[in-house]
Amino acid sequence: MSSFTLGWHIMKERLSAGRMLVIWPLLAMFILFSSWGLSDPKANLPTGIVIDSAYDVMFASTAFIVFSATMGAVLISFDGISRDRLSGVLEVKLSQPIQRSVYARALLIGHWCAIFIPVLILNLISLAIIWYRMNDLPSLEELFIHTLATGLLLLWYTSIQLLASSWAKDMGASIAVGLGVWMLFTLLWLVLTTLAAGLLGVGVENLNSPEYIRIDRVIRDIPMTQTAGGVNRPNMRQDIDKDMIERGSVCNDIRMREVKDISTKIEDLRLDVQEYESSDGK
Repeated sequence: MSSFTLGWHIMKERLSAGRMLVIWPLLAMFILFSSWGLSDPKANLPTGIVIDSAYDVMFASTAFIVFSATMGAVLISFDGISRDRLSGVLEVKLSQPIQRSVYARALLIGHWCAIFIPVLILNLISLAIIWYRMNDLPSLEELFIHTLATGLLLLWYTSIQLLASSWAKDMGASIAVGLGVWMLFTLLWLVLTTLAAGLLGVGVENLNSPEYIRIDRVIRDIPMTQTAGGVNRPNMRQDIDKDMIERGSVCNDIRMREVKDISTKIEDLRLDVQEYESSDGK
């Protein structure tokens, strides 16, 4: 029996397990709801992220896949080996006339397919949602890249989880190790990168344009009656400012913070010194 044939049987066993009653709603809630929300043209996203195509929606929704699908991989695979070992079934399976490397690959293929196939089905449904909301679809190349990246991510988590399951000595330890591995590779890196950025002096709390820069004029305000061709939107900056306000983005450059006609009192003014690194020094 080949690894794929045995893996197919393992996959069917896992897909029919009771825990799929939890995994399916979990995946549907994150994948489908995120696709519906992100495909809304009026959606305001943090850090000025602009979503104007179907692939942008798929790319942004990967954040929800990272949390939900990887947790699904943990729930499916956390006892993939420890359960059989504790019940004595593993010894019976290993005593069969089959190479252990073949059985190991079958375990990996079966558990990986058990989480990848539901994610793939829900991703295809999300494409229908995106098409309905945006009347746009990603190209075949973009869809292939997204599917491949998702499959590799789930393969990584499934592999790590099966290794963790082989190390666990009992069912409780298997669950603890499974959740610990998930938190280690899903959440801990956020804490570490934020801490490293803070120690290096890199601000991560505000990703808008810095206050010490001045964005150049986007386009010269030339009346349309004085132009023979080219750009037909001479007030492009105003259009961009309006679009930023609708998206909830903020531009803090010098031009946008000019006093101009704003009425203010002298006692309300204060000296604000900001030091920053430039190309020729500080």
